[in-house]
Amino acid sequence: MKIVKKTEGRVEKLELAKAECKNKDCHIHGNLKTRGKFFKGKIIKKFPKRIVIEFERMVYVKKYERYSKSKTKMHARLPDCMKDKINVGDYVRIQECRPLSKITHFVVVEKIKNKEEKGK
Repeated sequence: MKIVKKTEGRVEKLELAKAECKNKDCHIHGNLKTRGKFFKGKIIKKFPKRIVIEFERMVYVKKYERYSKSKTKMHARLPDCMKDKINVGDYVRIQECRPLSKITHFVVVEKIKNKEEKGK
């Protein structure tokens, strides 16, 4: 099953799982609206309904007039339809949504690379 979704003027084709989830907090099958920023990162922890991604960014240090590397961790909701496909070490894209809990303000949109493919 394929769905065409318009995002920022581009048309993206999303491959969906054959078994539809009945979760209301799913951006594909439920009523959850995604808006705002995208982030890409590597999964470092996986929980039943949530993942933690980590990515590096450059932060400017005004005192030394240089940049330093900084790691950022973000929590994202893992829809039931993607639960089996996504594992620790995979590279995923998350997008902002309404606050789902105290620490979860993002949802997993797609899987970019597998753990094995990233090194190749």
